[in-house]
Amino acid sequence: MNSKLILSIIFLGILLPLLPLENSEYITRVATLTILYIILAMGLNIIVGFTGLLDLGYVGFYGIGAYISAIVSVKLGLPIFLLLSLCLIGGALSGVILGLPTLKLKGDYFAIVTFGFAELVVLIMRNEIWLTKGPMGITSIPPVSIFNYTFQKIYHYYYLIFIIFLIIFLVIRRVENSKIGRAWFAIREDEIAARCCGINVLLYKVIAFAFSAGIAGIGGAFFARWFSFVHPDMFKFWESILILSIVVFGGMGNIYGVILGTILLVPLTEVLRVILPQDFVHARYLIFGLLLVIMMRFRPNGLIPFNRR
Repeated sequence: MNSKLILSIIFLGILLPLLPLENSEYITRVATLTILYIILAMGLNIIVGFTGLLDLGYVGFYGIGAYISAIVSVKLGLPIFLLLSLCLIGGALSGVILGLPTLKLKGDYFAIVTFGFAELVVLIMRNEIWLTKGPMGITSIPPVSIFNYTFQKIYHYYYLIFIIFLIIFLVIRRVENSKIGRAWFAIREDEIAARCCGINVLLYKVIAFAFSAGIAGIGGAFFARWFSFVHPDMFKFWESILILSIVVFGGMGNIYGVILGTILLVPLTEVLRVILPQDFVHARYLIFGLLLVIMMRFRPNGLIPFNRR
């Protein structure tokens, strides 16, 4: 597919909702959710696509960022940019804590450990009532306020997440083409060869985990302030599967493929939810899975395959 056509599709899908903001709140809400998932998918792509590790617990870092944002916002009321930085650090530290003891594991063993981490995070959210309010969730999270201007419309949050997306996209592109990015791709292609070339494999894996988890923490911070409510059920294992499916569908290792895959899949789930009868509303997951099976049959490398020259 022509690269200019790809970029046109991506930016058309992102920028189109900017036109009817005042009169299309639902479309803007879906667009905001889509960009949030783009950020999460770009973060997971660092682990799965750049480094070649199967992470089934990515939603755990997303939940950590959301709960840090919720708790700190309710108790301290920090400004949004300071809060995003705090959640970035919190997510990155949790990535390092999980990564150091587990990144020596291989294949399925590593995937099982990351799955267990995500379940552990949900259990902590549900049972540590003194901190997280448990099954009641955290409510009354204040809206975002910048320079004493309080966000009241959905398109305010759309602009905010769009700016966050642009910053993260540019940072990932810079890192991808740096020494760190080249080390990640070397590990993905052949870990033994990378080690023989003098690459500290464990160090670069930990960096990838911290970088990826930090991006998830930023996504969680935005999510909590946007929804004004967080609950343990929002961060279940299936969220990790959805984000992983987006990465696989778009093309593991290709940031443009991940963006395009998110633009196609996230609105599709909303369309199916609206058009299907109420009794068959959960059938959208079946349709979603069938689409992925067809995709893997005829284009196993995703919409825009990874191509590292």
